[in-house]
Amino acid sequence: MNATILIIEDDAAILRGLKDYFLKRGFDVRTATDGANGLSAARNGKADLILLDIMLPKLNGYEICRAIRNEGRDLPIVMLTAKGQEDDIVRGLEVGADDYVTKPFSVRELHARVQAFLRRRGKDGAMTVHEFGDCRMDRESHRLFKGDVEIVLTTKEYRLLEFFLERPGRALTRDMIINGVWGSDVIVTTRSVDRCITTLRGKIEPDPHVPVHIQTIRDVGYRFEP
Repeated sequence: MNATILIIEDDAAILRGLKDYFLKRGFDVRTATDGANGLSAARNGKADLILLDIMLPKLNGYEICRAIRNEGRDLPIVMLTAKGQEDDIVRGLEVGADDYVTKPFSVRELHARVQAFLRRRGKDGAMTVHEFGDCRMDRESHRLFKGDVEIVLTTKEYRLLEFFLERPGRALTRDMIINGVWGSDVIVTTRSVDRCITTLRGKIEPDPHVPVHIQTIRDVGYRFEP
């Protein structure tokens, strides 16, 4: 069965271009040109992924994303943002978006991200063994191996890696990481997050200075790529 993409975008040229591109690659495509119709389509349809513009008539992208998450829907949401609007990106991630692309964007890059999200969507969220690169993490035994060598992690490093592994490919702000790893009741600075990520990179990356798994997203946070 073909995957269905819902595109919510009020720019006619962008909407047409995205629709034609994904139709030619075998996707079923649904569209909406304003926020109200977009939210209705998300609620009533069977979309597997949403491409969501931020600035929309009637309801904006933040309101749509928040409503979808509040209703318990877990389908991937990729936001389409204006170039350089880091505050908008962070806000979108905090209301539940999984990732973002900035305009103007490469449709091929967007296609690759869409495919990655759809592949992961079919995976069991309760996986006990995660493999990435030459590493293997066993959550039942609470152990990490790199090749045949066991890697000792601190409690925070383990929880951080676990947090990343449960959210592959997602753009994550430092505040989201703090809340998910340290908890909202603990006062933690973003420098603590960066320090923990630096030490974790030193243990799991082939080259910590050129990370392939824990990637930095400038002005936003981090993304984990298995």
